[in-house]
Formats: sequence, C-alpha cells, structure tokens
Amino acid sequence: MKSLKTRVLLVALMLGTLMSFANPSELDAKKIKIEFTDVKKGHELTIKNNEGNILYTEEVERKGDLVKIFDFSKLENGSYTLELEKDFEIIIKSIKINNDTINFDETSKKKIFKPVVRTQKNHLMVSKVSFDNKPVEVTLLFNDEVIYSEKIAAQKVFKRIYRLDESQKGDYKIIIKNNGRTFVNPFEI
Repeated sequence: MKSLKTRVLLVALMLGTLMSFANPSELDAKKIKIEFTDVKKGHELTIKNNEGNILYTEEVERKGDLVKIFDFSKLENGSYTLELEKDFEIIIKSIKINNDTINFDETSKKKIFKPVVRTQKNHLMVSKVSFDNKPVEVTLLFNDEVIYSEKIAAQKVFKRIYRLDESQKGDYKIIIKNNGRTFVNPFEI
C-alpha cells in the first residue's frame, strides 16, 4: 500500500514538472493557461466578453497561486478579459481570439484599485487610488434616498471623510463610480 502511494505521488510530481515546462500562455491553438499569483480563498475569477457580459465566474478555493487551463475553442473571434477580483484590487488580463489563435494582449494588463471604505462612529472615511487619473463619482444614500452626491476631478489619490448626523441611525450605502466600474458599500450607524 505504501509503494502504491509513493508511485501515485511520483506520477503526480512528474506531471507537475511537465506542466511547468509548458509555455505560460499558450498550450495549443485552442487552450490557454491562466496564472495569477498570491490569491486567497474567496477571490473571484471572471471571464468577460468585449461587451462586458460574464461568460464564466469562479470563486478561488484555496490560498496560493491560481493556475487554470481553459479551452476557448468555442468562443467567437474577439477580445475577452480575465479578471481576478482580490480584496483591494482587480487584476485584468486580456486575450484576443483570431480564428484558431489565442494570444494574451500583454499591453492591456492592468490593475484597478478598489475603494477602501471605513466607518468610525458617525464618520465615513473613503480612499481610492486611481493611477489613470479618471474622475470619481460618489453618492451617499440613507434608507435608499440620496443624501449627498459629488463628482471629484481626476486625482491619483482620492481621500474624503464624511461626517454623518449622529441622530440619523439606520442603513446607509455609498456608491463609488470610477474606471467604468461601480463599487457599492452598505453600512449602518
């Protein structure tokens, strides 16, 4: 029994070694190997088409490196994005499919930093890093009614502290729009 376990382990190690020598982006014309480092359980991998429609989504099951092999042979020619949503950032990689060829578009790889929202008593603290200098729209809601809204000009680092009325206890929501994305953070005081 012990020798059987040893053989199985040896075969698994050999297969792992063979896979590590494969080209990191293309295995053949129809399959592609996707790699992300330093992922945690609960992070989310999503594949979208160029119109933003979600074609595939998966929640990461364990901490470490994420390596997946996808068969894109059934997809139409065009551009697709692979997005890994982490705690405070979204990593985006793009691929292009042209007939039977699938290639990474390395020039379009980017990171989008998610806003950080914290509350302390009746203070709401918001910060957001935006290296592409796009404007930020902030909307604050109390019981689903807009109580404050502002559009902030492009800045690399956006920081705000909002003081809320202590007597207005209940459900709040902050909506932050930047980079064509919407981030919603509900909270209560």
